[in-house]
Amino acid sequence: MGGVISADDLKWIEPFAGLKPAQFDRLVALVRRRDGDVQRGRPWRLPLEDRVLLVATYWRTNLTLRQVAPLFGISKSAADRILDHLAPLLAISPARRKREDTVYIVDGTLVPTRDRSIAASSKNYRYSTNLQVVIDANSRLVVAIGDPLPGSRNDCRAFTESGVDRACRGVPTIADGGYQGTGLLIPHRKQRGQERLSPQQEAENAVHRRARARVEHALSRLKNWKVLRDCRLKGNGVHLAMHGVARLHNMALSR
Repeated sequence: MGGVISADDLKWIEPFAGLKPAQFDRLVALVRRRDGDVQRGRPWRLPLEDRVLLVATYWRTNLTLRQVAPLFGISKSAADRILDHLAPLLAISPARRKREDTVYIVDGTLVPTRDRSIAASSKNYRYSTNLQVVIDANSRLVVAIGDPLPGSRNDCRAFTESGVDRACRGVPTIADGGYQGTGLLIPHRKQRGQERLSPQQEAENAVHRRARARVEHALSRLKNWKVLRDCRLKGNGVHLAMHGVARLHNMALSR
């Protein structure tokens, strides 16, 4: 029995992958270059285009694989195998050589996660993991994602413990006031005995807020893929999902 959804019908691509058909074609080509279509073991029932769309659909809708698999006319075990094979191949690549005018912005986001080995009760009153995300301030593309940490971990510690600090070395990086002591560009704060900030400091803080809003907007767009609103994946699953969603987000911003 055939499935309901197929990449052959272009109307399914944008709702379930968040990409234009031309962008989706580039994504499939990238996965193919990463040996996503290499045959090992049992033959794939679906062509590569449908397999990539299945993974994107799973992340976009956050349906269970038991629900997604019949939409593509395959079994849940086959859908599991596709997700395990393709999720690492969809991850974003390390940032390329940085331009001299490159500026980064970093912020942490809480992803509700069922796997309590990497989660903790946090300020959103749910068991969540803290994921540090770095974007390019000019292009708004995601350039790095840190390892998942318990959601109770503050951003100041998570910045270094997640390893995302390595991506920011040598690059001016904007952050909010929660990153004190990290050497990042944070807003001015009143010092002891100081009643108010100077007009210049207030003006600089206003510029800082406008710039930092870009990472807030990026995090909001990332969570259009609903797997980041309630991740059921275990182990490294939330990390792979975040890297894959970042790839889809970056592809959606590309022309």
